[in-house]
Amino acid sequence: MSYETIIYEVKENIAIIRFNRPKALNAINGTVVAEMKDALEKIAADKSIRALILTGEGDKAFVAGADIAIMKDFTPLQGKVFSEQGHELLFQLEALPIPVIACINGFALGGGLETAMACDFAYAADSAQFGQPEINLGIMPGFGGTQRLSRLIGKSMAKELCMTGVMISAREAKDMGIVNKVFPKEALWEETMKVAKLLASKGKVSLRAVKDTINRGYDQDLRTGCYMESDGFAMCMASEDAREGMGAFLEKRRPDFKGELT
Repeated sequence: MSYETIIYEVKENIAIIRFNRPKALNAINGTVVAEMKDALEKIAADKSIRALILTGEGDKAFVAGADIAIMKDFTPLQGKVFSEQGHELLFQLEALPIPVIACINGFALGGGLETAMACDFAYAADSAQFGQPEINLGIMPGFGGTQRLSRLIGKSMAKELCMTGVMISAREAKDMGIVNKVFPKEALWEETMKVAKLLASKGKVSLRAVKDTINRGYDQDLRTGCYMESDGFAMCMASEDAREGMGAFLEKRRPDFKGELT
């Protein structure tokens, strides 16, 4: 499948998806959703890929939201279908068995912030801006904003952002826990790639176990979450990466992880 609205490439076992509608500030439409789903299926099927970076093409936006030009004439049914397609895409992104980093180079508004929150963590340029401005259009977040944001920063802060529609700076987003680190814009890509390469050097089995256990255990009580952790720990012990990692430690050398998820 050739892509019109995203750029997909793989470098050094790291997949990169760039939202590629810079004239529309990389706004999400049905084509973006369909092409993203296809790219994520390719990534999930490619055993050589060890991490994914999402970013925006151009110097203004990661994703500035859904495409208002297509939404303004939606019927309620069309709105529901579009929202459900967005949810399905972001659950697919969240379920990837590899680490996913959002590299936020500009506006991350509406669907852009919702996409970033479905990644494992996010790095941002110091010039980036964040928000859920749907209320200013007479609508509400539709790609998980009310749910992921409240889980990430708490109910009252999420209500404030979703009800006022205000934009916040990258520093404010970091203070709230929406992004992990903020870098000067010119250093953002290099710093993101540095971490992606670090992740790519780790064992795939243990990375997946960490990701799955945190995601699945987050809404559970502590005891249930710890039982999940024991299961994940046992799964890691069954992998060749565990033998390689502990053997390398005892032999005082760098581990060479080659374990697979299947």
